[in-house]
Amino acid sequence: MKTLIHRAENRGHANHGWLNAKHSFSFANWYDPTKIHFGALRVLNDDEVAQGMGFGKHPHDNMEIITLVQEGSLEHKDSMGNGSIMKPNDVQVMSAGTGVFHSEMNPDKNNLVKLFQIWVFPDKGNVTPRYDQKTFLPEHRKNKWQEVIKPDTQQDGDAIFIHQQAWFNLTDLDANNEINYSTKKTGNGAYVFVIDGNVEVAGEKLKRRDAIGITEYTDFNIKASSNARILVMDVPMLELEY
Repeated sequence: MKTLIHRAENRGHANHGWLNAKHSFSFANWYDPTKIHFGALRVLNDDEVAQGMGFGKHPHDNMEIITLVQEGSLEHKDSMGNGSIMKPNDVQVMSAGTGVFHSEMNPDKNNLVKLFQIWVFPDKGNVTPRYDQKTFLPEHRKNKWQEVIKPDTQQDGDAIFIHQQAWFNLTDLDANNEINYSTKKTGNGAYVFVIDGNVEVAGEKLKRRDAIGITEYTDFNIKASSNARILVMDVPMLELEY
């Protein structure tokens, strides 16, 4: 087993007034050559968007874009004709494929929206763009794994598919509880992101918004020292050139 620690305080930070963003990987004007990607995982942005503000209409292509709202509400519109309002416990996937325009706005005039936006490199190019959104109830992840993202080749389960051999799982652990995670595919790595709380993973103590990348493993344990929420992103360890 090999591990890589990313501490919350070492993330990139950009405050644009309307947007306060923390970047786990190099993004926009923040660049760290040691933090370009973790395998197929390219972007993990921890965003706070001001009241009535947001990301105006802009394009993407050939990327799997996953959004998880933590607090508040987020309004999605895209060039495929989709429109929706996301709330906490909702997960959104947009396969940009051959190209799509979208906007993500905070429709609330009184409260921030807090969200994670995650980009994963696809395993096939120029697919037909698509959009999906589902609600994943918290009672289904209490001290157990809740799969929210799966590969397009996996038929079973309620998770939303993406065009990559990747799996995302959430868990809400009570203090002093322990859970085991086993690799979904030989050769994949696991990027364990602590959304909230304090945990120990592979002998490392992690706090809120810390992360640990784990490779060359079959399984590992996560133990919570306080109530905690964890996101595990199980992705192929692609070698990319820049």
